[in-house]
Amino acid sequence: MNKLSSAQRAQVLQLLCEGMSIRAVTRVTGIAKGTVTKLLNDAGAALGAYQDTAFRNLACTNVQVDEIWSFTYAKQKNVAAAKRQDLAYGDTWTWTAICADTKLVFSVFVGGRDIDYARAFLADVRDRLANRVQLNSDGHKVYLRAVRETFGLDVDHGILVKVYGGSESGQSGGARYSPSPLTGIKKTVGTGDPDMAKISTPYVERQNLTMRMHMRRFTRLTNGFSKKVENHINAISLHFAYYNFVRIHKTLRVTPAMAAGVTNRLWEMADLVAIVEAAEEAPKARGPYKRRVSV
Repeated sequence: MNKLSSAQRAQVLQLLCEGMSIRAVTRVTGIAKGTVTKLLNDAGAALGAYQDTAFRNLACTNVQVDEIWSFTYAKQKNVAAAKRQDLAYGDTWTWTAICADTKLVFSVFVGGRDIDYARAFLADVRDRLANRVQLNSDGHKVYLRAVRETFGLDVDHGILVKVYGGSESGQSGGARYSPSPLTGIKKTVGTGDPDMAKISTPYVERQNLTMRMHMRRFTRLTNGFSKKVENHINAISLHFAYYNFVRIHKTLRVTPAMAAGVTNRLWEMADLVAIVEAAEEAPKARGPYKRRVSV
């Protein structure tokens, strides 16, 4: 049986991390689609497990959280009529937590958007922190209850609500894909005593753009969406391993993992491949850092 070399694996993973689709990778490298998909899943599982272990006792003080929408196999409204009911997961939300100072994305959770998923996600965030933090979120109503139930009084929770105006009349049809004009923001206290000047969510919202740019399956209005939820989860694990350890942050001039003290050197794709290859001989582990999906 033929096996990809470490250099070939590094090339395939690099292309996937730079936003190429699986089929595009096969055209560029000549490697079979099934082989690329298997490598994606193996890499995602191994790197998700690694990050689950590495991101502990983090000395963050300012954390921002948000969730980003995508769908698997079919949009939620089409799930009932989907051809493959076993694959039709519908709306797939990815919850992320980022350290505002180091830009480390240290907690990722995939599933729904209700209170149960919010609790599980925030419990994972809590368990990775070494001290009390200011936690900033948007006005999604589940955050207020979930933060109080998971952190209790040991957190300073600030809420930022953006206020949008109505769409201007006379706009072209393309306006449906653009947000309404921002007319103002409201800052409120959720729990504790947050610094009002630090209540903001720009870094985690910018991370949403990074995800859409570097993962083909998050690109809107295309057929590049995930067809299987496991592939979706593993692609996210791979992306954040690349983002945290390999990709130099433009502002910090180091990787987020270096800024956070998780590692003291710049990683290369070969380092990610080494983790994947080491996991081939070990029992299979599951990522992203914690995963919960109910298909």
